[in-house]
Amino acid sequence: MRLNVMVNGSPEAVDDVWEGESLLYTLRERMGLPGSKNACEQGECGSCTVYLDGVPVCACLVAAGQAEGRDVRTVEGLAEGRPGDRRLDAVQEAFAETGAVQCGFCTPGLIVQSHDLIERNPSPADAEIREALAGNLCRCTGYEKILDAVRLAAERRAAEREGAAP
Repeated sequence: MRLNVMVNGSPEAVDDVWEGESLLYTLRERMGLPGSKNACEQGECGSCTVYLDGVPVCACLVAAGQAEGRDVRTVEGLAEGRPGDRRLDAVQEAFAETGAVQCGFCTPGLIVQSHDLIERNPSPADAEIREALAGNLCRCTGYEKILDAVRLAAERRAAEREGAAP
């Protein structure tokens, strides 16, 4: 089948897609977007988290055919600007600066989920951060640096909002 989907703000048509293959496979193998990681293939680890119509989902659990005509935003799509002149999102920057990126396998899913949290709750408490990220597993960091990254990103977003206010 031909899959017509909006990915990171651009309309895409992908041919020869089996409607039952995972959205994750389609993104990584057919569309060349390797950001979302393939780890458990069971929706347990969160490494493949993407936005589907603005809602975070595990791309490994979404059949490609279910994405027909819908909007997908991957970790690559969080950066702002045009290719060659992109600025990382505040969450992406914070993860890099705090050392929350170690092996990097869980990072894309954590970033997407953290981005969603801060969009919904601009000033999350630690308990809220932990709850929001409960579906994302990391074997390297011990989570403290991840919490630091989310706090830092939330602070920066708040500062940006205040600076933008008249």
